[in-house]
Amino acid sequence: MNILLRTQCFQLLKISTVSVRAFHKDYRLSAAQNFSNYESIKRDFKLEVPEYFNFAKDVLDHWAKMEKVGKRPSNPAFWWINDHGEEVKWNFQELGSLSKKFANVLAESCGLQKGDRIIVVLPAIPEWWLANVACLRTGTVLIPGTIQLTEKDILYRLQASKAKCIITNDTLALTVDSIAHHCETLKYKLLVSEKPREGWGNLKEMMKHASDDHSCVMTRHNETMTIYFTSGTTGSPKMTEHTHSSYGMGLSVNGRYWLDLTPSDIMWNTSDTGWAKSAWSSVFAPWSQGACVFVHYMPRFEPVAILKTLSRFPITTFCSAPTVYRMLVLKWEPSYKFKSLKHCVSAGEPINPEVMDQWKNKTGLNIYEGYGQTETDEPSRTASAFCGDFYKTGDRGYMDEDGYFWFIARSDDVIISSGYRIGPFEVESALAEHPAVLESGVVSSPDPIRGEVVKAFVILKPDYKSYDPEKMKNELQEHVKRTTAPYKYPRKVEFVLELPKTVSGKIKRNELRKKEWEKV
Repeated sequence: MNILLRTQCFQLLKISTVSVRAFHKDYRLSAAQNFSNYESIKRDFKLEVPEYFNFAKDVLDHWAKMEKVGKRPSNPAFWWINDHGEEVKWNFQELGSLSKKFANVLAESCGLQKGDRIIVVLPAIPEWWLANVACLRTGTVLIPGTIQLTEKDILYRLQASKAKCIITNDTLALTVDSIAHHCETLKYKLLVSEKPREGWGNLKEMMKHASDDHSCVMTRHNETMTIYFTSGTTGSPKMTEHTHSSYGMGLSVNGRYWLDLTPSDIMWNTSDTGWAKSAWSSVFAPWSQGACVFVHYMPRFEPVAILKTLSRFPITTFCSAPTVYRMLVLKWEPSYKFKSLKHCVSAGEPINPEVMDQWKNKTGLNIYEGYGQTETDEPSRTASAFCGDFYKTGDRGYMDEDGYFWFIARSDDVIISSGYRIGPFEVESALAEHPAVLESGVVSSPDPIRGEVVKAFVILKPDYKSYDPEKMKNELQEHVKRTTAPYKYPRKVEFVLELPKTVSGKIKRNELRKKEWEKV
């Protein structure tokens, strides 16, 4: 039964963060073996939400106490490395002490109070994790951003959020200084740096003199804990607010039932710190289970470095975007052995079945997909998404004969050609099975007869770039006709060197689509 998720409604669960396990049929047997009591878990599951809840006090400090009395494995809570041989390891007690120092910097040195908003724009360095926990302890609202933000981006976020404080490093300090005079609410600027800068508080120095004696503020479960600006695949970035219970408690479901984590596990999630996925899988989900958060800081994406790290370190759980898995498969060498890895997950956009199969053949491990949303952004738009007790996702998909839902595309990505509805992911998956295709992005393109047709922007693998473009185009078209329904084949093909993407690795189909329709 086909279902148009834009017009149909899914029942809204009582928590605002929901993890959904989506399995390919081939993988359901292993899922059934791992969750033999799935039906009873689903039937009996309840998430009790207290009036007051704070993840730092109620979860992190709990694990620190367990650690102190020997009731948690000797696993670190945080394990960070970089390409220069530097390494940082904290247990939960050390994480607690350092985050309390950070909290005192915010509360005492800066005078920030509960509810004040703080923008944090840092790469994957230890201070980013301390900032997360310090904001929890002080009740201030964390607003993360990627280090790829431009001057315009930072100004927009400061003004829209009315943030009182910004924390960043040397890379963006000059940019902040150039627009700070336009931000009336901005009172404090903290710098993570080895050297001082005029007009900025040096966080490293301030923490050296701060006390680790700090009492966590009381926060109600439904108070705002963090704000994320959406990745902006369409329109301007929008603020999405999340509460202490939605992340702090809701993501415990994610950590237990999707990531399958225990206190003995070591979890590596490669997400950019500006993306909400970093909070989900690098903070709340793993730490809710007492697991170790592993971080390899790489200023630039290096697939070979990722493969070597998975081989060298005892990482048990790995999470990354579909784009990363595609690159890892391409760079694979038989010498890579993941001795500790046992669970792999992916999120952000659908992953091609071809990549799943290749990963399984090379590692013996399945990739489990997660599906989630950050659609509750503005009050009016949020209200329009509700239909009684149901929530309209804005996605399109279908339900198979076993009752499983399968994602096709965002409603605004669906291509309607001669009355046929075509999901771009279906075409991209078919193209991915051709040996010449490295990556593709599929969108609608105007057509005087059909209204719109399928167009594919294709990146070829290096060995195929010298092929005759017209012959390659015809070959790819015929391949798609054979692989999926013939009407879905791309009537237009353009070979490109790169595709526009968000910081989370999603293809910006709206940019490709805009490029096509501006020609009309």
